[in-house]
Parts: sequence; structure tokens; C-alpha cells
Amino acid sequence: QVQVVESGGGLVQPGGSLRLSCAASGSIFRINDMSWYRQAPGKERELVATITSRGPTSYADYVKGRFTISRDTAKNTVYLQMNSLKPEDTAVYYCNCHIPPGIHYWGKGTQVTVSS
Repeated sequence: QVQVVESGGGLVQPGGSLRLSCAASGSIFRINDMSWYRQAPGKERELVATITSRGPTSYADYVKGRFTISRDTAKNTVYLQMNSLKPEDTAVYYCNCHIPPGIHYWGKGTQVTVSS
């Protein structure tokens, strides 16, 4: 079994920063892509950022220049540094781990609220 647990969410003022963490544990030999998604109330879940096993990253246009994804492969952990947060970034943030042979594991999410 594999468990994926997010942490680091909370309430922050516009312009502030948060750092999310996601740790995968269990029967893991290797993790391919690790991604962050988010889902705002009444909206579909959307991809925020992805980091591959070799390091290349990709971002949704609406977070480019503000968010940074990174990973610690030895710890099976992925991070999302979020700067210059906006109210529209308010959402539940989910971690997704792609583990061979093609299985995606999701965490339960962590709430991020950007409000004054």
C-alpha cells in the first residue's frame, strides 16, 4: 500500500507565501512524476505543477513565476513553494504521485485560503 499525505496549508494574506509538502510512503520502489493539483469550490480539479523523476518541471500559466515545485527523491517528498499568493489561489491542494506501472496515488488535500 502507498500513502500520500499533504501538509502546510493554511490562511495567508494576499501577497503572502506558503510552502506545501507531500510525502509518499509504503511499498514504493520508484516514483515517476509528482504533481500538485488544486480544486476551488464549484470548480474542477486543475493541474498546478509537475516535476519529473529527472527534475524537469512544468507549471500552469496562472502560477508561473509565483510557484516553485521541487522534490527530494530520497525522501519521496515533493514541495510547492507559493509566493505572491492571490485570493484566486484559494483551493484545496492535492498531491499526485505516479508510481510504476502507471498507478496514480492521491492525497486527501490541504486547504489554502488567501484572504485579508
